[in-house]
Amino acid sequence: MTLQQLKYVLEVASKGSMNEAAKSLFISQPRLSNAIKELEKEVKITLFIRTNRGVTISNEGSEFLGYARQVLQQFNMLEEKYISEKPAKQHFSISTQHYTFAANAFVELVKEFGAENYEFTLRESKTYEIIEDVKNLRSELGIIYLSSDNESILLKLLKERNIIFSELFTAQPHVFISKRHPLSDKEYINLDELDDYPCLSFEQGEYNSFYLSEEILSTRSVKKSIKVSDRATIVNFMIGLDGYTISSGVFPKYLHGDDIIAVPLNADEVIRVGIIKHSDVILTKLGEIYMDALKRVAQEL
Repeated sequence: MTLQQLKYVLEVASKGSMNEAAKSLFISQPRLSNAIKELEKEVKITLFIRTNRGVTISNEGSEFLGYARQVLQQFNMLEEKYISEKPAKQHFSISTQHYTFAANAFVELVKEFGAENYEFTLRESKTYEIIEDVKNLRSELGIIYLSSDNESILLKLLKERNIIFSELFTAQPHVFISKRHPLSDKEYINLDELDDYPCLSFEQGEYNSFYLSEEILSTRSVKKSIKVSDRATIVNFMIGLDGYTISSGVFPKYLHGDDIIAVPLNADEVIRVGIIKHSDVILTKLGEIYMDALKRVAQEL
């Protein structure tokens, strides 16, 4: 196995076509195809499924690509630091559920890193995709939550994918609503008081199981339900439709002033928010900086 072969594999995965990848690599299509076949023979797995419309990554290939991407990133950093005259570009990616504190810690990472040449990625994504990103090393870290409803299923999913969950903090469930909501003056809210208002939740795509929901108590039946894909929309619906969502209560006021408030929910539940990491991965320096930033944020909550 060579670094060149790993570069070929990543380019084919990026283009979705042997022919297009060969053009971008400035080599012939037969040469590229043979190099991929030789690598598949050596590692004893099928990396790509060939069709008339191009190539798709196999399940085994997806995991292999994660390791290949990590190896090439480390090699590029070595090359840039010790051979090239250009400053080394740092790469770092995380995947997270829609948590503002994750973005806060990301800001701290960028400020502390302070280099002139970097490429960072923060993916606010669906729960299943976060787990797959960490499994395939597309992201160094992921952020999800566990509760009594989903813990047994999610921990099983993580174990099957060689992923470790580390708790950051626990929180009592809160109801996020507009400050003008009819329930906004209550000291706490009971579940039955929410029946006449739209329940807002983040859409989970084809893996729309309640075990993968970002919202606690997602198994309860509601009369009105609206699913969205981003944080800005869910906030607009809280204000414009008297909608609500149930989460950890962590919601910095500086993002939306006093428009959104968090009222404690009268429910015997606990939210465990934590980091997920592939067990085979040793955190990079950037990963350590981000973890430290998350812990500082968690201590302030």
